[in-house]
Amino acid sequence: MRGRVLLWISLSLNVALAAVLLRYPYSRVALEKNDTPAARPVPDDPGKVYKTNVVVRRQNFTWSEIESVDYPTFIANLRAIGCPESTIRDIIVADVNQQFARRRATEVVTAEQQWWRSEPDPDVTEAASEKLTALEEERRTLLTTLLGPEWESSYYPYPAHPNSPPLDGPVLGGLPARIKQVIRDAESRAAERRQAYLDALQKEGKQPDPSELAKISQQTRSELAQVLSPEQLEEYLLRYSSNASALRNQLNGMNLTPGAFRNLFRLTDGLDQQLQLLAGSTDPAEAKRRQELEHQRDQVIQQAFTPAEYKKYKLLQDPIYRDANTVAQQSGAPPEKVFPLYEINRATEQEQQTIRNDASLTDEQKAQKLEAVLRAHQNALRKLLGEEIFQRYLQQNTKP
Repeated sequence: MRGRVLLWISLSLNVALAAVLLRYPYSRVALEKNDTPAARPVPDDPGKVYKTNVVVRRQNFTWSEIESVDYPTFIANLRAIGCPESTIRDIIVADVNQQFARRRATEVVTAEQQWWRSEPDPDVTEAASEKLTALEEERRTLLTTLLGPEWESSYYPYPAHPNSPPLDGPVLGGLPARIKQVIRDAESRAAERRQAYLDALQKEGKQPDPSELAKISQQTRSELAQVLSPEQLEEYLLRYSSNASALRNQLNGMNLTPGAFRNLFRLTDGLDQQLQLLAGSTDPAEAKRRQELEHQRDQVIQQAFTPAEYKKYKLLQDPIYRDANTVAQQSGAPPEKVFPLYEINRATEQEQQTIRNDASLTDEQKAQKLEAVLRAHQNALRKLLGEEIFQRYLQQNTKP
């Protein structure tokens, strides 16, 4: 009886130890063994012969004896030491979920990972959705096969941080959980600093200073640089920084390669940071420095492009051209119609502005002239686009 009690105590202690080790699945932590059989003291009388039953038993188990890369074997080993079914389920579900979370982060190519594109690629979005669906089906099938349908009572958080940008892809997806949490903490502190600054200004009735907001962003960059390699930090900035977002907006319509966008970001990011620190300044010396930086930024972009590309880039900075390009795409107009459409819209805008600024005209006269300009604008577009595309154009944008 005493031996049985000791055996159950030993098993209970090992189960408890296994539960502690659940937090570190698949680690190679070994427990100290004690396989020495229990022996009785030597009797005082050597002349007498004593018979005894010696029970050889295992006092402890090692985790390496229990765990296995093969899930069925792993489950069998856990059951062999008396691990409760609910605990086995939690162990296996947690381990499988961890593996599939890593696969989601490293195998799925999402539109957000293509930081060089101004507009998301619908084919990539569709492929990512299909891949996520396949992985989820694979995960659920595996767990159902291993544990039966009851595993679904376990919690499976996805995404882990729904309000934060995903840290996935070949560079960020493989980061350890600890580093990802450090990034999340840095993002949270940045958001808190920004909100505290804006709240304080609102109480005082003041407008935000762009240079102060830029300092908050730079502080966050410095914090991230402490835990990320240069390659990892650049990947993060290419995907989530305001400078990269602004650059994507400026290049919308250029269809750059990843290498070309990365090169432009490297050329302009430092200049943009300096410009942001000088934003809103009324000091003459700082205003002059801002002009120099803006000229330098334009020069590096011009050098990165061919003359034709640079001309297109400059056109894309004109809101009228961008509107014409967008509306032409939405209405189905061929690419060669974009520039003539832009020139018609620009001439119309200039003529309308001249009429509005003419102090010699009454409001009624202005309205009549503006209506005549609108009719002329529509006639020009009908002639340029053809009736079918023109009607679609009107549906997209009735205001010239």
